[in-house]
Amino acid sequence: MNILLIHQNFPGQFKHLAPALVQRGHRVVAMPMKAQAPSIWQGVELRPYMPKRGSTPGVHPWAVDFETKTVRAEACFRAALELKAQGFEPQAILAHHGWGESLFLKEVWPRSRLGIYAEFFYLNEGADSGFDPEFARQDPGDRCRLRLKNVNNLLHFDLADGGLSPTQWQASTFPEPFRSRITVAHDGIDTVNLQPNAGAVMQLKQPDGSTVRLDRQQEVITFVNRNLEPYRGYHTFMRALPDLLRQRPKARVVIVGGDQVSYGAAPDPAQYGAATWREVFVREVRGRIPDADWARVHFVGQLPYEAFITLLQVSTVHVYLTYPFVLSWSLLEAMSLGCVIVGSDTAPVREVIEHDQTGRLVDFFSPAELVASVCELLDDPAARQRLGQQARALAQARFDLQRVCLPQQLAWAESFGD
Repeated sequence: MNILLIHQNFPGQFKHLAPALVQRGHRVVAMPMKAQAPSIWQGVELRPYMPKRGSTPGVHPWAVDFETKTVRAEACFRAALELKAQGFEPQAILAHHGWGESLFLKEVWPRSRLGIYAEFFYLNEGADSGFDPEFARQDPGDRCRLRLKNVNNLLHFDLADGGLSPTQWQASTFPEPFRSRITVAHDGIDTVNLQPNAGAVMQLKQPDGSTVRLDRQQEVITFVNRNLEPYRGYHTFMRALPDLLRQRPKARVVIVGGDQVSYGAAPDPAQYGAATWREVFVREVRGRIPDADWARVHFVGQLPYEAFITLLQVSTVHVYLTYPFVLSWSLLEAMSLGCVIVGSDTAPVREVIEHDQTGRLVDFFSPAELVASVCELLDDPAARQRLGQQARALAQARFDLQRVCLPQQLAWAESFGD
């Protein structure tokens, strides 16, 4: 079967599925949005494309999102016409449609079946929007803007023959009748390689050139974001920090994440006095943390993957907080590594963290509850051992890449050739 993959940042969620399809004898072509010559990646033929224009200056702010998606969709459409002229006819098109690229591909190949990666449907109530009152929308028109962000989703519903979502909750954000056409199968975690290591050692370089050694014999509290921001509970974690450091005088806190914005808006420097969320909340709490305690806090930025894994292997308690939004791969990776998780009592975290079975759940907005739960676990080695083992067991049973998730993804992908 000829299969076309569409992903702006290919391979993205198709990292494991794409080469597996090649190994099963399919011809797989992928179209990433990159300025590069055609090449091969693990047997996948890459046909990159780039938009030839940007957004229109002065366009209505509510329409910017859809115009951007239209620009990308046109670029992908033009590239698809060239691919068709070269004789390529896909039986199946599998697309992460979130950036709009796949919107016009049925105009090129009307007989192809389209499957979309249904990652998230924007809701004005019950998900990320309006969840955090501290960052509440100031303009009533933001509800209108959010509604327009779903235009791309809605147009794809008429085109797509099915969808794939990584969690039940993410699938549930999509309305019927399309919800019934969504298969739930996670991207998968390599639980064979991501396993506990009692002998793991992490070396942290300090600004002064010295090195801090972390291992399983110490109290290590970890917190991971792609970028440090409210969507992933950075503000709650930082507000817990003064009491956490005071109550655990030997603990080291390692905070992973960049200074950009992955979700939501950047802070307004005029309002917050800083240009990054990291600095905003450092400034908020720093005056309540003595220098000796602050020396035990380590901001390490975005770590290389191997260093990230080693850090989680030495973690004593790992904190994961999120708005009701897309579930991070890092949580499942931490579970596979046997981490003891303190997570926010929010969707879709509840799908994988059952309170006192695979971790502990706390109120997203309560620094005091977070501190109490972390400290309780630091004082209870037996509970940590039990929760870590059960977290790993769940990751193996439901999210193992080779045994569980990849077979589910392959079955979904190949169903479009039936």
